Amino acid sequence: MAWERKTLDQLGMVSRGRSKHRPRDDESLYGGIYPFIQTADVKRSNFYITEYSQTYNERGLAQSKLWRAGTLCFTIAANIADSAILGIDACFPDSIMGFIPYEGVSDVRFVKYCFDVLQQQCKQISQGATQDNLSWEKLSTIKFPAPDYKTQQKIADILSAYDNLIENNQKQIKLLEEAAQRLYKQWFIDLRYPGHETTPIVDGIPEGWRKDRADSFFNITIGKTPPRAEKQWFTEDGNGIPWISISDMGTDSAFLFETSEGLTLEAIKRHNVKVVPANTVLLSFKLTVGRVSITTTEMCTNEAIAHFVTDDDSIREYAYCYLKNFHYDELGSTSSISKAINSKIVKAMPFVTPDCDLLKKFHFLAKPIFDEMFTKQKQIINLIQSRDRLLPKLMNGELEVS
Repeated sequence: MAWERKTLDQLGMVSRGRSKHRPRDDESLYGGIYPFIQTADVKRSNFYITEYSQTYNERGLAQSKLWRAGTLCFTIAANIADSAILGIDACFPDSIMGFIPYEGVSDVRFVKYCFDVLQQQCKQISQGATQDNLSWEKLSTIKFPAPDYKTQQKIADILSAYDNLIENNQKQIKLLEEAAQRLYKQWFIDLRYPGHETTPIVDGIPEGWRKDRADSFFNITIGKTPPRAEKQWFTEDGNGIPWISISDMGTDSAFLFETSEGLTLEAIKRHNVKVVPANTVLLSFKLTVGRVSITTTEMCTNEAIAHFVTDDDSIREYAYCYLKNFHYDELGSTSSISKAINSKIVKAMPFVTPDCDLLKKFHFLAKPIFDEMFTKQKQIINLIQSRDRLLPKLMNGELEVS
């Protein structure tokens, strides 16, 4: 079915975000009650934007604009054409555009799905000599599919059913993570573990616990990056061995299923890249310090990530929680923690373990929580794959909706 196509401004009001003040990082603008959405917040969102890293105060709001919930945000710099719908009233800068649909003309959810389909085209026309940028002049050359309003709603209903399930699973994963962290903190930070009443403290830790270098508990190895100029070592089609970067570790889930790149088997062999097994706990220690993830299959990483390898399955959940709660600023000798930590420091970092019986008790309680997180994260991946297979067929009119 061939649908009429229209420019975005024929479907609704389009306008750039606003952040007039310079410099933009002036601390006097921040710390109030008004959410301030940035390009990274849009990228992290699945469908609706409800989380953010910064807020404006009244002074910040005065030089910006408060957009209403239901506004479609799409990025025009940094991450091109990432999109999500505001689930809250919020401000955003001029690196983000806002779209408000004309009533009865377009469904904001449908237009969001249009951006998902057209993102690659947006990226192609955004390429510049120095920096990619999606100006309105460029964006206005793209025609969006524009079936009648009721058809848009039906298509959006079908696709958003997947996104609602994805969002629900994400919320449940967050609650499970919080439950695991609460248990860890109660037992091993507040020291309210079973039997704490009768356990004496010796040298600052409960009797029977052990404190030593991290590499006395784990075989700690470091990842590697083959020469970037030699593109034959890298894959982007799901083949080869998944190769983890810090950006791959930026999800809210404990487990890593997918990576943006892989390495060929020849690259692994030629450059002696360490491959670690499933259930290995990973720690980022350069630039972005303290991200922690667990592998789900054989994987390798770049040189900014350390691998905590062990044959003892009972320590996996404890190690994950320990590294998530560790104060990495205590390891550095300079004001910049991102420059202060290296692989030698990671291997020598202090690591404390409880006695064997208490560790097994924690594993017994925490493992089902982690297993449920694993299952729900896998369900999210399956839902995304199903939605993405359906998306272009619905948006191109290949499948009729009734």
